[in-house]
Amino acid sequence: MAGKPTTSSLTSQLSLQKALLTLAAIALVSFTVLSIRSLQNPQQRGFNEIPTDPIQRGGRLGFSGGDSIYHSREVFERGYEEMERGFKVFVYPDGDPKTYYQTPRKLTGKYASEGYFFQNIRESRFVTDDPEAAHLFFVPISCHKMRGKGTSYENMTIIVQNYVEGLARKYPYWNRTLGADHFFVTCHDVGVRAFEGLPYLVKNSIRVVCSPSYNVGFIPHKDVALPQVLQPFALPAGGNDVENRTVLGFWAGHRNSKIRVILARVWENDTELAISNNRINRAIGELVYQKQFYRTKFCICPGGSQVNSARITDSIHYGCVPVILSDYYDLPFNDILNWKKFSLILKENDVYQLKSILKAVTDEQFIALHKGVAEAQKHFQWNSPPVRYDAFHMVMYDLWLRHHVIKY
Repeated sequence: MAGKPTTSSLTSQLSLQKALLTLAAIALVSFTVLSIRSLQNPQQRGFNEIPTDPIQRGGRLGFSGGDSIYHSREVFERGYEEMERGFKVFVYPDGDPKTYYQTPRKLTGKYASEGYFFQNIRESRFVTDDPEAAHLFFVPISCHKMRGKGTSYENMTIIVQNYVEGLARKYPYWNRTLGADHFFVTCHDVGVRAFEGLPYLVKNSIRVVCSPSYNVGFIPHKDVALPQVLQPFALPAGGNDVENRTVLGFWAGHRNSKIRVILARVWENDTELAISNNRINRAIGELVYQKQFYRTKFCICPGGSQVNSARITDSIHYGCVPVILSDYYDLPFNDILNWKKFSLILKENDVYQLKSILKAVTDEQFIALHKGVAEAQKHFQWNSPPVRYDAFHMVMYDLWLRHHVIKY
């Protein structure tokens, strides 16, 4: 009869159906395996494997689950490894190291970050002797060394101007971008002002500074906030010691800014906040100031004569959650680190409600912040030679991020 399927056609249809069902089953199994693998933690997926490539040797970040203290851990890790593979910096060789150039003044004190960078850059893989291969150019003049030799601010400005103008006459690299692919590093308070005699440097060049305040010409998308780290740390790092932290809040220091004066006046006599309008006298006992960080949950970090303060990195090192009490402050590495995961960021006007704000933080929230502080510690530590993910490498990563916007 017309239209009646033959035996052979039925067999073909059944074979086709079986083949389609088999492919569907294979696809379902593959999808299930991939889905389960994507849900595994970073250790199960090899994030903690020790790299065999010498560039990656030292391991990845290796944190379990989520982005933790990072805006995006995956993006950071991927970009960081790309930086290590190819980022190159040319350091101008000009200038006598015995005066203001090339080498650090010292690696101790509250301006140590500047010194460590000058030393670390030469200890790193990033330096190239070929300026044509460089992504950025480092202007190695040290304001810290100038201040150490008693140079006045006025003379510092002249010295900087003469040095940079000399580089521009001798080499073609400054003039081709008006300094946009150049950077300098300074942690001294007057370092930013010392470069004001060169408008193109202020406008175009990347300034890596310890005074990253929006109201003194700091440009966040161009400049880099250098963490101010008092070196060496007097005591080992704290962390994972919540049960020892019985003091609600702590600050002791000089009243050299309006916010510090208000902080001391409002809270100096409070019984739950340990607030003192002077640094703790050493005569009271050995390292009493530093040991107080170990006993405190929240360490208050008000801006001083500048918005920056080494107290922030002190707090992180000793495992105390920093409370940033400073307006117009571009926090170090804030395009990489989510500071809200390991600190409290307040406006200066919040000083009057400080105690109630701190007490409103639940135990669960504090434990999470405390863990975040411990995770962040490695990023605020200087080493010689530098170590992966330490302060030097974080600064280099910030520079690497900025070099992409430069076109010439």
